[in-house]
Amino acid sequence: MTVDAHHHVWDLSVRDQDWIPRLSPLRRNFTVFDLAPEAQPAGVDRTVLVQTVTVPEETPEFLELARAHDLIAGVVGWTDLTRPDITDELARLRELPGGAFLKGIRHQVQGEPDPEWLLRPDVLRGLTAVADAGLVYDLVVLPHQLPACARAAAALPQLIFVLDHLGKPPIASGALKPWATDLHALAAHPNVFAKLSGLVTEADPASWTVDDLRPYADTALESFGPDRLMFGSDWPVCTPTATYGEVLDAAGQLTAGLGESERTKVFEGTATRVYAL
Repeated sequence: MTVDAHHHVWDLSVRDQDWIPRLSPLRRNFTVFDLAPEAQPAGVDRTVLVQTVTVPEETPEFLELARAHDLIAGVVGWTDLTRPDITDELARLRELPGGAFLKGIRHQVQGEPDPEWLLRPDVLRGLTAVADAGLVYDLVVLPHQLPACARAAAALPQLIFVLDHLGKPPIASGALKPWATDLHALAAHPNVFAKLSGLVTEADPASWTVDDLRPYADTALESFGPDRLMFGSDWPVCTPTATYGEVLDAAGQLTAGLGESERTKVFEGTATRVYAL
């Protein structure tokens, strides 16, 4: 079976997703009931639901969803890392209904104007609390922020970092440097893992092919290896560019050169171990 280590859901009647452009096909509701008919026939039996907006109400809602739906095996939520009572807040989230499903925390670092936001003393204090709580920290960053990620990983060897979407490489342009160099440097830290996810979104939406993605997937495999790489669909963000099945098929083609046991790690074992699913 397969673990999808990265997907989202949202209900626009509950709250707006202000990051979605007004005329985007993503501007509609996407629920677990929409995901299941896509994921389960593809052999996906467990998923990790990842935060979408930086509001405190979303994480408790996601924990309730995980409690109600067997498909969701873990939640990466959001809380303000800089709040003075971050340790107490993480404990409170763990005590909520479904709190046992909280596996990690994420913040939209990609939207922070300071490229070294992760290295601020108040943020490092919050990240330390995440590690002390036994949680993972998901990194959603842009390529120019990868050096700060490496420095944060070095400063906090006790914290497991998971890089979402390989740091959003510039696939549409075909450029590899400096992204590849910075990815190698980040992967040198053994407490950093990465998701083979979100690649189709960074490619040309009208004409992408698996070969367009291959140099970036190969760089990730070389940098992290199957022991530290996991598959994620990035559904439904992927849907304007590719269906769920097409994303999973592309990942299969990109890892076709691996042995069976290595592929099992990418598609099941790494995510199960890192997120304690």
